[in-house]
Amino acid sequence: MYRFLLTPRWWGINVFVLLAIPFCVFMGSWQLSRFEARVDDQRTAEAQADSARTEAPRPLAEMLPVDKATSGKRVTASGRYGEQLLVPDRELDGRQGFYVLTLLRTDGGRTLPVVRGWLPGTADAARAPAPPAGEVSVTGALQASETPGDNGVSAQGGLPRGQTGAISTATLVNLVDDDLYNAWVTLDTADPGMTAVPASAPSGTGLDLKAFQNLGYTGEWFVFAGFVVFMWFRLLRREIEFARDAALGISEPDAPASSPAPAPAAQEADVEASTPVR
Repeated sequence: MYRFLLTPRWWGINVFVLLAIPFCVFMGSWQLSRFEARVDDQRTAEAQADSARTEAPRPLAEMLPVDKATSGKRVTASGRYGEQLLVPDRELDGRQGFYVLTLLRTDGGRTLPVVRGWLPGTADAARAPAPPAGEVSVTGALQASETPGDNGVSAQGGLPRGQTGAISTATLVNLVDDDLYNAWVTLDTADPGMTAVPASAPSGTGLDLKAFQNLGYTGEWFVFAGFVVFMWFRLLRREIEFARDAALGISEPDAPASSPAPAPAAQEADVEASTPVR
């Protein structure tokens, strides 16, 4: 009854199943490992943020370039404030507002973007407090350049003069002539009249949409593996039923359907049509 398993058709089906199931399990396990890695990164980032609050700030130059290990760490820098920009459409504590971003021309000659604080409402330069004059020393959390479109960062263009959608070197070089650091700082304590902006976790370390996509893909691959097994057993059962019916003479496998016999009236009509008229 099971001789059909040795036919070329079933050899092909069996080889496909033997290859498809391990592949689906491997891909599901890989996606699950990606999700677990993001969970570990989230825990590491939270622990790093907690330790950064208690660590003594270090000079800016010692913490560059910004990576997962240095993002969120407290740094210090000295210089003079220069041009000021606004970053609209930024949410804080469930309210919409804007950042006040001021460029700090450091003693080393390069310029560091500094978020001095957050204000509620629509971005308005008249509402933004003027930066302190003269030499200043700032302390805050080091942050990597933002990527437009990620983590709520606006990707819109055509903003009014004096505004930027993202705090990134690639964006700011089109607005100012300064030699910019590829980083920015949010102050520990906002300047008077504003609210301090908390540091954000490094990109790719949070349980964001991509992390849950990995979890969803894990389920899909395991479902695919189960579907392959289900379809193999269904085809096997169907083939066994055909073989059993053929053995009982109920039906013949792959037998062409017989043509119905012509009706008597149609046979008589054919005879009359073929009889020559005298």
